[in-house]
Amino acid sequence: MIEWPKDRLTRFEVARIIGARALQISLGAPLLIKTESSDPIEIAEEEFRKIKIPMTIKRPMPDGSKEVVDIKKAIKNWLEENPN
Repeated sequence: MIEWPKDRLTRFEVARIIGARALQISLGAPLLIKTESSDPIEIAEEEFRKIKIPMTIKRPMPDGSKEVVDIKKAIKNWLEENPN
């Protein structure tokens, strides 16, 4: 069985993280950065780029267990590999 490294994110996880954080922001969650933007998606993307996302990722594994991802390290690795 091939496992995805715990310090890496898939593009689907990145989309889910930003979408979930944008939803939290739109529902009134406090912002973790200072920004002039009022668009929840832009704010969530900026928080992601500044590694300020307050979430835990638990990946379901084929055997039914769950693996916890180090989100700060995973985001840092994502940003290094995808500098756009």
